[in-house]
Amino acid sequence: MTDDDLTTRPGRTRPAGAALPEHEVRTALLELLAEVGTVTATEAAARLGHSSGLCSFHLRQLARYGLIEEAPHRGGRARPWRLTRRGSAPGTFEEEAFGNLARGLEDESWQRWLTQRDRAPAEWRHDEAFSAVAYLTPEEMRRVADAVRRALAPYQDREQRPLARPDGARPVALITRLFPLLSEGAGEGEVE
Repeated sequence: MTDDDLTTRPGRTRPAGAALPEHEVRTALLELLAEVGTVTATEAAARLGHSSGLCSFHLRQLARYGLIEEAPHRGGRARPWRLTRRGSAPGTFEEEAFGNLARGLEDESWQRWLTQRDRAPAEWRHDEAFSAVAYLTPEEMRRVADAVRRALAPYQDREQRPLARPDGARPVALITRLFPLLSEGAGEGEVE
């Protein structure tokens, strides 16, 4: 713990551009959140092998830097956390940093899947992957992303409500990246 950690009041985020020092517990927490969606300090402690107090401290640090936020919950003392983009306007340093972090965690999760899928139960040893190229305007690209979000909406409450999960349901990574394809050596403002 640093003096800086002690002087930030709870609920406050750091100024734009402030860097959170890398720490193995925070890295593990971010990876866990990317994998399972939401987690409490107690759940994180059980999965990562650390104390709930240590996990709670680092979850609060991640929240102060705007990387995670409290997830909606129904009372009680448990505080579930999730990755967030809260407070980031499009094109800001925070959004870019969050995007880079999320993509790195997605790539790492994908590589872990590739190396470990032969250990999964037989019915889980496959994945559903596809890619496509479509010619879209920026507005159409936003509409496609919104359609994907709407398609996933009926399943989102299962994160907070374990009893809503059907038997055999497991966390599944859902990754969608929409980006323009740039031509080789494209100048600013040029796309293929």
